[in-house]
Amino acid sequence: MTTANKLTLLRVLLIPIMIVFMYIESMKSQTGFFGMTLDRLWIAILFIIASFTDFLDGYIARKYNQITTFGKFLDPIADKVLVMVAFLYLMQIMPDRVPLWAVMIVIIREFAVTGIRLLAVEKGKVIAASPYGKLKTATTMLALIILLFNDFGLPVIIGDILFYAAILFTVISGLDYLFKNKHIVLESI
Repeated sequence: MTTANKLTLLRVLLIPIMIVFMYIESMKSQTGFFGMTLDRLWIAILFIIASFTDFLDGYIARKYNQITTFGKFLDPIADKVLVMVAFLYLMQIMPDRVPLWAVMIVIIREFAVTGIRLLAVEKGKVIAASPYGKLKTATTMLALIILLFNDFGLPVIIGDILFYAAILFTVISGLDYLFKNKHIVLESI
């Protein structure tokens, strides 16, 4: 197994650990660190570690030619599940700042883009990540980290602006994928 694939598997293993922390009642106590509970602190730390493995496994796979079918399959799934777990957790603990409708936009976009990519693969085509998709990923990760860490003591408006920027780029990148690849979708009807 390649180093890149091991990092992807590590990310996959960190996700259920994050979920377990959400349910441990004894970890709901305050830490004194930016007003965070112990479970939230651990979830935030695990999210950062998992996010870093996403960057690192991609870098290693490209630099050392460790791109595998397994990695192509599991890496995007791990990324999407990681982000969804973080969004759903934040929606649970701060529904006034992370509303259901915004999380649903993210989920719908991910399903739609995955569907378009599957149709493309069936036709022997590969859809590369768009600049909007990369911008969506960067703003989403930054927004999630800031929100998970209770805004790092910054004014909440900063986290809110980043969150809604991430949602905006999610919509833009989703529409970009759809319009650029509408022929693939239409051929399948």
